[in-house]
Amino acid sequence: MEAPRRVEILDTTLRDGEQTQGVSFSPEEKFHLARALLERVRVDRIEIASARVSAREQEAVAKICAWAADEGLAERVEVLGFVDHTLSVDWICQAGGKVINLLTKGSEKHCRLQLGKTLEEHLADILRTLDYALARGLTVNVYLEDWSNGYRDSPDYVFALLDRLKDLNIRRFMLPDTLGVMAPEEVASAIAAMGARYPTLHFDFHPHNDYGLGTANCLYAVRAGAKGVHCTVNCLGERAGNAALAEVVVVLRDKLGVELAVDESQLVRISDMVERFSGKRVAANAPIVGADVFTQTAGIHADGDQKGGLYHSPLTPERFGRVRSYALGKMSGKASLRKNLERLGIELSEEQQRKVLARIVELGDAKQIVTTDDLPFIIADVLEGESYQHIRLLGCAITSGLDLPSTASLRVEIDGQIHSTSGAGNGGFDAFIDAINKVLARYDIRLPELVDYEVRIPKGGHTSALTECIITWEACGRTRTTRGVHVNQVFASVLAALKLINLLLEERQPSASA
Repeated sequence: MEAPRRVEILDTTLRDGEQTQGVSFSPEEKFHLARALLERVRVDRIEIASARVSAREQEAVAKICAWAADEGLAERVEVLGFVDHTLSVDWICQAGGKVINLLTKGSEKHCRLQLGKTLEEHLADILRTLDYALARGLTVNVYLEDWSNGYRDSPDYVFALLDRLKDLNIRRFMLPDTLGVMAPEEVASAIAAMGARYPTLHFDFHPHNDYGLGTANCLYAVRAGAKGVHCTVNCLGERAGNAALAEVVVVLRDKLGVELAVDESQLVRISDMVERFSGKRVAANAPIVGADVFTQTAGIHADGDQKGGLYHSPLTPERFGRVRSYALGKMSGKASLRKNLERLGIELSEEQQRKVLARIVELGDAKQIVTTDDLPFIIADVLEGESYQHIRLLGCAITSGLDLPSTASLRVEIDGQIHSTSGAGNGGFDAFIDAINKVLARYDIRLPELVDYEVRIPKGGHTSALTECIITWEACGRTRTTRGVHVNQVFASVLAALKLINLLLEERQPSASA
């Protein structure tokens, strides 16, 4: 078998992905994700729910199906149904669905032990449900649940099942590795055998990631002739999850050269969207979509990039609407520093760079996070009068009480001008923001919205340990991250906010160069 030139991508984040522990999308969230997957990401198909789960689930399916029908996308929206004659079919039809993915038993053991039936009895139930679905006008795909174990343990059962179904009006046969037990070579051998025995059938492969082989198994499935593969955004799914959409799309394109409809530039956006709605954080080193995957840490890598892109690969950040960055820390070299200085538009002499780099390495050895936004302050600390410090906190008192509003009193100096003010809010940091915004208003500046706020201490630390506060801000479509360190977590957040204020004030100066 040869890999097909065109491969379908089915995203099942809204169905199989929702089996992730603690994940339950609201109808509105499902609707927005479905639209994004079909309109922006442009996956071929989406599986959005299991039939008969709840009235609220049917509400979500109905809203998605109504929108899809208006957009001419109804055949690309699929719902899992069961071998229960009229029940699943009626549920799907009432919601306006047009495609049922019928869940049959793909292993003799499941059929015998879970259903307590023979293959003939199960087939009778399948045919009765299939006939009813077709009569109601549904397109039918068939899942062979636990196909991987079924093919290994009792291939005659699998073939007998397919022999009875192959000539019926079934659009696709979907082969799940339900427990994620297959290795790539096993996937390739099994799917090649299925394709050789049933050359006219359309086979999808549905992997799970229990051994961390989900993406590799998709690659081998397509190489062996599978015409479709199933994925979820951010690897959501039961246990170790499913194959990750971003990984599968990029691997199939780069390693097999197959044609896919997916828009790569939208992969990070859909990942962020699913991360917000699911509450499941994406690892910083997750391929394609992780926050750090286009960050070079070692100074030798930055040097090689500067001298000729020596550490670049086909996985360029630009493919995915991202940019390459160079981390600052104990492994940084001059090239890493230069790359970050270029990004900030700051020029330093060789001697200045040497001093700043020494400070960066010192901070890195202390396991402190050093970001590009920290650079102006490191420069200010090292070079003293050669850089800037527009705002200084001269005094600050913050009080909080149970069932009482928090208050903050400040005294700050901005470019030689001293200001005193006070504020109140829902917590100490909120009170500080209220107070400092009153001062900044005189300079026509207001602190932007917070995207993320994280407080932590070193692992194994004590209650007396330093607190690190990392705040991500969103301003004019640009994300900035600042950090503050203090024994008091409220004052750590205050220091992080002051760093951002310094940046905002510097940008108002005629020149931002050092």
